[in-house]
Amino acid sequence: MQLIGMLDSPYVRRTAICLKLLGLQYEHRSLSVFRTFDEFAAINPVVKAPTLVTDGGTVLMDSTLILQYVETLVDPARRLVPIDPVEHLRALRLTGLALAACEKSVQLVYERELRPSEKRHTPWTDRVRHQLKAAFYALELELAQVPVLATPDQIGEHGVTIAVAWRFHQLMVPEIDFSTEFPELAKFSAQAEALPAFRETPPI
Repeated sequence: MQLIGMLDSPYVRRTAICLKLLGLQYEHRSLSVFRTFDEFAAINPVVKAPTLVTDGGTVLMDSTLILQYVETLVDPARRLVPIDPVEHLRALRLTGLALAACEKSVQLVYERELRPSEKRHTPWTDRVRHQLKAAFYALELELAQVPVLATPDQIGEHGVTIAVAWRFHQLMVPEIDFSTEFPELAKFSAQAEALPAFRETPPI
């Protein structure tokens, strides 16, 4: 398998870490949707990261769909998504909140880096910031009530996504510092980032 995309994308990074936790071998091709657009387009004309090229040559995109596929390649006991319906539902909720945080952080980065300053719309960025804070606030409450264990066999896809979302925000949107507001998230992320699969897959 080949995983295409830069690890500074939270979506690429969460996919790469989950592949490692699942014990699946893959080749990582660090192509940018900006700097190496044409090379990326030769693999996937949609130029969406992450892209996965399966051993059979099928091209998949979207981190959630890629992870749904790779989960079918391993023994059920090794999967990162809980089978129990109650645990599965909570994992989906946590993953959704973390992906929302990723999305809003990415929007703020694009707004800052790609849109000319004279064309920025403050009401829009204020709304995105509010949505971002709401996602992290909900995650903070969830972790305070029922912690996610930052161990290779307990972290799950949801835990990976939470930690990756938090780290991406810290690195790319440092002007909005939530570390004192959300100590459970900060602590969990630090624990997760110490795991081998995370250390071997740095975001920069």
